Amino acid sequence: MDIEEEIRKLEEEIKNTPYNKATEHHIGKLKAKLAKLREERIKKGGKKGHGFAIKKTGDASVAIIGPPSVGKSTLLNRLTNAKSKVGEYDFTTTNVIPGIMEYEGYKIQIIDLPGIIYGASAGRGRGKEIISMARVVDLIIIMVDIYTLDEIERIKKELKQAGIRINEKKPDVIIKKKDRGGIHIEFSKKGKLNEETAKAIIMEYMSNADVVIRDDITDEQLIDAIIGNRVYLPAIFVVNKIDVGKVERKENYVYISAKNGDGIEELKKKMLEKLQLIRVYMKPEGKEVEEEPMVLKKGSTIRDICIKLHREFLENFRYAIVNGPSASFPGQRVGLAHEVKDGDIITIVAR
Repeated sequence: MDIEEEIRKLEEEIKNTPYNKATEHHIGKLKAKLAKLREERIKKGGKKGHGFAIKKTGDASVAIIGPPSVGKSTLLNRLTNAKSKVGEYDFTTTNVIPGIMEYEGYKIQIIDLPGIIYGASAGRGRGKEIISMARVVDLIIIMVDIYTLDEIERIKKELKQAGIRINEKKPDVIIKKKDRGGIHIEFSKKGKLNEETAKAIIMEYMSNADVVIRDDITDEQLIDAIIGNRVYLPAIFVVNKIDVGKVERKENYVYISAKNGDGIEELKKKMLEKLQLIRVYMKPEGKEVEEEPMVLKKGSTIRDICIKLHREFLENFRYAIVNGPSASFPGQRVGLAHEVKDGDIITIVAR
């Protein structure tokens, strides 16, 4: 029996096994075996190619993923200075096309990926290259048009099978392998997963380990934590071509016409919201405030700014002077742990 047959057999058994207290640990074991086989298929599957070589630039990177001919290239051209081919037929884009979107002081790299097809997670249709590119960006736009709405769920499934978790939080699980002693599990909080199921899953991968589960997680999230190569990314669902037909609108989707520009401003704002970026403005001692902002992740501190400027600023740091939203009063002196906010003006004082 080859890998594909084994995978199909396990998928069928999971589908046909009623889920209840008596079967949940058996289903957990089946899911663990299925995940191992899918990992093996990813390593073996797909033709070897040259891959996509894109240098990451800007403050963050966004990949547009979707089926062929839904307007990804048109959207890229609308958002950026790129010139991607646009055509009314499948697979116009056969390579990765990057461009830069400049918006409200941010520079966001947008990447137009070739149309994703069924079986991409197993390597079909340059799937391995598309998926590998998607794993290293900061945000994914899953794009369809009004005629291909059903493709969203299929793409989500392809990404999930390739180890990409969209709009999910990484489970808080600590696993320490050991030489002997069996499996010991500690739950910080009781939830959906019981100890018998958790142990059955863990033993598919290792025989001796101390495991601390701090979240209320599912059997699949435990498998993700064990495998350890999952990528957790925010995603936006975009529906194009609203200029040529009506569609029933869903909450949390963005509806656009890449051709006419309808909904593009809403999409840009949604991208910034999902990327969780802030701008701070540096004011070197004795000089004017710099016009170009420094872009950071929300939650960044003065320490992060020092590291981004140069390691010497951290080594010789005395204090920082902050004016703006994060300051309790104008000209507040703060230390390395101070969390900065969007719009702050900052002076680093070093020895």
